[in-house]
Formats: sequence, C-alpha cells, structure tokens
Amino acid sequence: MKSNLQAFLQYLSEEKNVASSTLESYGRDIAQFLDYAAERGALSPDDIRKPLVTLYLSGLKAAGRAAATINRNKVSLRAFFQFLLKERLIAADPTLEMERVRSERKAPLVLSIEEVERLLEAPDLLTPHGLRDKAMLELLYATGIRVSELIMLDVGDVQTGLGFARCSGAGGKERVVPIGAAASECVEAYTGSARDKLLREGKNEPALFLNSLGGRLTRQGFWKMIKKYAKETNIRQDITPHTLRHSFAAHLLERGADLRSVQQMLGHADISTTQMYSGIARANMKEVYERHHPRAR
Repeated sequence: MKSNLQAFLQYLSEEKNVASSTLESYGRDIAQFLDYAAERGALSPDDIRKPLVTLYLSGLKAAGRAAATINRNKVSLRAFFQFLLKERLIAADPTLEMERVRSERKAPLVLSIEEVERLLEAPDLLTPHGLRDKAMLELLYATGIRVSELIMLDVGDVQTGLGFARCSGAGGKERVVPIGAAASECVEAYTGSARDKLLREGKNEPALFLNSLGGRLTRQGFWKMIKKYAKETNIRQDITPHTLRHSFAAHLLERGADLRSVQQMLGHADISTTQMYSGIARANMKEVYERHHPRAR
C-alpha cells in the first residue's frame, strides 16, 4: 500500500500543487495508519473498512491526541481514500460520513510590544548568523508571513527598494505583502555582506536565508534559533515559529487596522480565521486604557 501512498503524494504535488509542508503532513499521517492497518491484516486498500478507520482514530483520542490532530488525520485519510476511489483502486470510501471532532479554538500566543522589541534586538549584528537572524525576525514581524513562507523566499522575492515581499502560501497561492523601513534595512544589511559569507564557494543557491552549510534554512533551523533568543531574552511564554505572525496581526488590529486588510496580509482564505485576533486586540486595548487613562480608575 506504500506504493499507493507515493502515487497519491505525487498526484498532490504535480497536479494540485500542494505545499511541501502539507505533503509531509499527509505522508506522515497516512503512513502511520497504513502501518496500523497492516498489523491488523489489511494488506491492500480494499481490505480497509470503516470500523478499522474508526478504531484507529479512537486510539489517537485514547492516547490523548488533540482534537486538531485527530481532525487533521481524518482530512489526510479522506483525501487518500478519495484518490484511491477516483483511480478505481477501491470500491468504496471507508472514511465517508465520519464526523469531525469538535475542538475548542485556543487564543494564539501574542507577545507584548516590549517582548517583541527584546526578541528583535537579541541577534549579534557582528556575525553573519546574527545579521541573518535579525533580518528574518524583522521580516516576520513586519509582514506576518508564515515561517514556511519565510524560508522559501528567494533573493529576488524581497524588493527592499519598493517595500514589498512576494511569497507563496497554502496551495501555492502567491501574494505580495508590504514591508517597512526597519525590515528593509535589516535585509539589505544581511544581503550586503553576511549572505555571501554563508554561501559556499561555487554554489548557486537562490534561497534568501542560508544555513551554515550554504543551503536553504529549514523550519527546524528557524525553530531552534527563535527558541534560543527567547531564552536569552527571558521570554517565558512557550514561543513557536508562528508567534511573531500572531503578534503582527494582533498589534495591527490593536492600533486600528481593518480586519479585511489584515486578512489579506496574512493570506487567510476565510476572514473568520483572522477574527480570532480581534478579541486579543480588544483585551489589550482595555488593558492599555486602564493603565494609562487618568480617569480609568
């Protein structure tokens, strides 16, 4: 059945132009299920029935997996079996009529402006790695792009003179986002000297942000970097690669930006996804008012 999985992933990549991070997620979820099915005697796609899928998902729940994780597995398996049905490799889809697990949407972690400033000032600008890290952090906070979009930027995608960056989001959809003067200056400082020091001699690498080997920086590499700076600056929250994206959105709304513009900058398909930041912005405005207005108390 692993050959069926490879055919499915190739179909998603070549015909649906699915992002590499989504392909990894699908591949991981489906491979784990196929191993589970094989251990229970289901050695071909037609051996798999709805009770087996239900039992697998129930096991994820019993193991304490989050509702979002279980729903993601359902989406992965549904897409896989729909592909097999389309290719006439199975007679029926065993994932039909499976309900989503209700999940409570948690408010995203948002740093205060003072915490963001500490994080942005953490890199050592006397080193190539520090200049690179500073440019990445500033660009993330300036644009609100996803970390997966950040690491996929090529040199020509960021036009500092014009004040915009071009990135590819979910499903390969391209969008253009504005960048401010601070981020532009940091990107120029990095590309002006530091990037060439990270690039291996004779290597033609289009990636904007490079690792120590002169190749494209990975999401894992960025994760380690931001965790290090959070620790150095005594930020106690459990910071993630998306923290600056969340902070970007909340701080814009807090200062009066309209929801639709923030939605476009974030690349959200549905404005309801962007609305989760509104509550944070309203709470922060109340806190600022109570702290600073002379007649608030």
